[in-house]
Amino acid sequence: MFRLVKSCHPQGACSSPPCCNRQGLTRSRLEVTKGGDGAVSNIFLPYLADLPSRITIPEGGLLKLVTQKSQQFLTSTSLERACLAAHVAEENKGRDVLVLDMRGITPLYDFFVLITGASRRQIHTIAEEIDDALVERGDRRLSIEGYQASKWVVQDYGDVVVHVFDDATRQYYALEELWADAPRVDWQRHYQ
Repeated sequence: MFRLVKSCHPQGACSSPPCCNRQGLTRSRLEVTKGGDGAVSNIFLPYLADLPSRITIPEGGLLKLVTQKSQQFLTSTSLERACLAAHVAEENKGRDVLVLDMRGITPLYDFFVLITGASRRQIHTIAEEIDDALVERGDRRLSIEGYQASKWVVQDYGDVVVHVFDDATRQYYALEELWADAPRVDWQRHYQ
């Protein structure tokens, strides 16, 4: 049987616990009961949570810290950002660039941007350049999947999802056929 105990002394007998806690000296120990004889072994574990905190709160508190970090605001619409992603992909020699308007089909996202890359290096370049361009506009990538395998890289920007495929994977999954009800956007006309 295992039990985690917090105390400041190996035997758990502290003469005045408040003084030890005030100095941040509490330690965690794992009590292990062996077999049926009830013998208890104590194993002390250094947990980071047991260490005194060295994090300082800036003048003005946490709210000021949050507002200082979020100076840049998103000023582009999801359509503009999807068209920007398509434009950046085409500039980096992406093929079969397609933007699907998903607003009438699903509430999860507004646009899919589908791109085919010719090689692993090109797929990485397209994904990184799109991210750089959208970050410049104030957007932030929420997640990325498939970057290591480089067969299908998915970048999630909340309302815009960018898919960069290699040729075989794009043909196999055929997202433009799966989402055939989604209107295709003339992104070159919308790009500014």
